Amino acid sequence: MTDTQINYAPEKFQNAEQLWFWFLYSKSVRNDIGLKTNKPTTRRICELVDVETLITKLYLCGKLTDAQLAIMKQFGDRHRAPHQYVWRENHAAAIWNSAMSIIDNAARERGWIE
Repeated sequence: MTDTQINYAPEKFQNAEQLWFWFLYSKSVRNDIGLKTNKPTTRRICELVDVETLITKLYLCGKLTDAQLAIMKQFGDRHRAPHQYVWRENHAAAIWNSAMSIIDNAARERGWIE
């Protein structure tokens, strides 16, 4: 049996940050369907479109703000969260933490986070 034939159980996320960074990474490689790797990838509990729908719903119902989405995108592109003890990032860290709290609660309700 090869690695591609093994049925891996889907894995839940540890927190909202891991979910968010997985989502951004998956979006960035979505168009690289022909990319082959020799090692098996981790199956996740949800699909990329599920996370996109969750974020959209949270935004449309007013739970996530434009400022929160901007910070999530800005630091998502940097592949890291803002640091609360860095003077230039402490305000962004507060916004980031509030956004991650909202996403964490919604993702836990759906069973995506342990």
